Amino acid sequence: MRAQIRAIEQERLRRLAAAPAAANGPHAMVRLLARIIGIGVETADMLVNEMLSRKLRDRRAVARYAGLTGSPDESGKRRREKGLARAGNARVRRGMIQLAWRFLLFQKDSDLARWFQARTTDGSKTTRKTMIVALARKLLIALWRFVTAGEVPEGVIVRAP
Repeated sequence: MRAQIRAIEQERLRRLAAAPAAANGPHAMVRLLARIIGIGVETADMLVNEMLSRKLRDRRAVARYAGLTGSPDESGKRRREKGLARAGNARVRRGMIQLAWRFLLFQKDSDLARWFQARTTDGSKTTRKTMIVALARKLLIALWRFVTAGEVPEGVIVRAP
């Protein structure tokens, strides 16, 4: 089993190294994302292949595609949020929530990590669980802007090319 996983990972790295360095191709996006400390090649590959290589209109479309938005409950004049919509790509949603936890470990001084810390000072597990989904949404949008427009999120440490 481990030999199969190792073979798959080596093939992925070989494919990335052999691909031409197109300025806006999926391999370039994977390399760009993997430069961020805390994001590995496997996570970057999943994000690019599942969603970042698609032409999405704006940040709201990015969050909707991943299923990281609220689910509205409207009836007459009554409007409220029921929680996470879960209508999007489940693999991306689960991967982004895991990445958000890992992001807090590796990018402690980034604006996104400070934003999370400021909102979870009460230490409640419920608050942390709710806010990690919000952080995952903000992080996904920041990564989308990074690969499409080249905007590095504030305070994020990026390896040299």
